[in-house]
Amino acid sequence: MLSGLALAPALALTPHGVWALPEGEGAALPDAATARSSLSRAARSRGRYYGAAARADHLRDDKALRAAVLRDCEVLTPEIHLKWNSLEWRKGQFHFTPVDDLLTFADENSLSVRGHTLLWDQSTPDWAKHEMLKHRDWRLVSEHFSRVLGRYGSRIKEWDVINEPIDTEAGARSLRRNTFFRAFGPTYIERAMEEARSHAPDAHLVINDYGFEYGNPVDKARRQAFVALARRLRAAKVPLDGIGVQAHLDLSKGPIDKAGLQDMARALIDLGLDITVTELDVKEAGGAASHAARDQMVADETRRYLDVMLAFPEVRGVVTWGLTDKFSWLTEHADSRVRAVQGVNRGLPYDDAYSPKPMYWALSDTLGADA
Repeated sequence: MLSGLALAPALALTPHGVWALPEGEGAALPDAATARSSLSRAARSRGRYYGAAARADHLRDDKALRAAVLRDCEVLTPEIHLKWNSLEWRKGQFHFTPVDDLLTFADENSLSVRGHTLLWDQSTPDWAKHEMLKHRDWRLVSEHFSRVLGRYGSRIKEWDVINEPIDTEAGARSLRRNTFFRAFGPTYIERAMEEARSHAPDAHLVINDYGFEYGNPVDKARRQAFVALARRLRAAKVPLDGIGVQAHLDLSKGPIDKAGLQDMARALIDLGLDITVTELDVKEAGGAASHAARDQMVADETRRYLDVMLAFPEVRGVVTWGLTDKFSWLTEHADSRVRAVQGVNRGLPYDDAYSPKPMYWALSDTLGADA
């Protein structure tokens, strides 16, 4: 066992936007976290990467988060601020600073950034939705892509171009009836991928979606629909390089469908696509058990899922949707009655005090395991 493993120093954002060492500060994590290799090191040992969703303001304000990110992450995904409604909430008023700050932090610490996301209905500003539906003018999308990829395309090499296009319950031909579908028809997907390629010719272009993990009829239909979409795009020679599977695991949904996941992954790989696990976390089913018991259930689910996915060498990386329960969307968006019983959702590698939990070790073991 190793102890006292030195960590990279914590960084802070100065008033001039430059990340620098705070006076007299170094970064330290609990001894348990220093007992093993970092998650990024475990992933690199098998030719993959590990990363997490993050926000520049959280990194600026929380030195323990900075330390954990610098220890464990090779890749960062902007959690919020690269989405259209964050960049341009009001038409023509642009807000790039949080993304610029995250990229500066990444550059100065030799980290990469994934681009998330260019088109997602839920993060499209109302004014843009209104204009697209009224005028059916693709130039609005083209200008958005040109602006974002023109600013960041040389620094961000991997992009979730389209987020969550699949809907097998209320969709049309298994595609979500989102603003883009209603304005431009089902081929908005092809147009968006071609548009992205025209502005970022060397980028790794991805379509990202959720709901593939379990044995229920909805997840089964979603797996089939996603493969069918990928097959259609590849047959048409649309510039699609990879697939993002979000992997928001949910302990209330029963056992992971190992065979179904394997079949989907193999079908996508056979199309010449690679796969990234883009938003891994675990939603708990209830909070009556002890923290230790809850943490073990989360770790076991993580291990079951990654044992399936990481058996495929074509899975290029794993990104968790956050690093610590302190900044988990699953807690922020939980029903107040659930929060009253459960408290914080414990579905990320570190707890809200930055102690590594069994999920951390499950990630470390599976990322570093032989395929």
